[in-house]
Amino acid sequence: MEQSDRRKNRKGYTLVYTGDGKGKTTASLGLAVRATGRGFKVLILQFIKSPQRTYGEHIALSKLGVDIRQLGVGFTWTKTPEEHRAALQTAWSIAKQEVMNGDWDVVILDEIHNALAIDKFPVGDVLPLHEVLELIERRPGHLHLVLTGRNAKQEIIEKADLVSEVQVVKHYYNEGVPAVLGIEY
Repeated sequence: MEQSDRRKNRKGYTLVYTGDGKGKTTASLGLAVRATGRGFKVLILQFIKSPQRTYGEHIALSKLGVDIRQLGVGFTWTKTPEEHRAALQTAWSIAKQEVMNGDWDVVILDEIHNALAIDKFPVGDVLPLHEVLELIERRPGHLHLVLTGRNAKQEIIEKADLVSEVQVVKHYYNEGVPAVLGIEY
């Protein structure tokens, strides 16, 4: 079946991966691999991660033909609020355009919940919650939209078709172990 026929006959869903545990991005990456295996066009937009760093998922998924873009400038403590705000504004503009253009079967907005939850500086004017909710409502009917990150807003949870919450039971961070190559990045 041709891709346009498959899109015409498919209902897209909104999936949310949230919670304080490790594995939200990892779950969405697994979904990206599965969808790619089925011939779906997948786009991953990472709202916090910076293109200045190398991430294992970027290396692997690029080899599979998945379009993955780091649009952030890193964690909130690594750059100025102005740098983060500018990056979030650009990321949100790209996300709206890519979701609405109809070219994709799956779009993953990685760590968008983290971005929406920033309280160290204002983000509501560059990444407005009401626009995120509107994008969920207005996205192309065939598109599976995946939103990841901690602290998902209740309004997004209510609009989603699937919500999975990842909880911490035990984590080596608590023992002082830093991020592990091949596991966290």
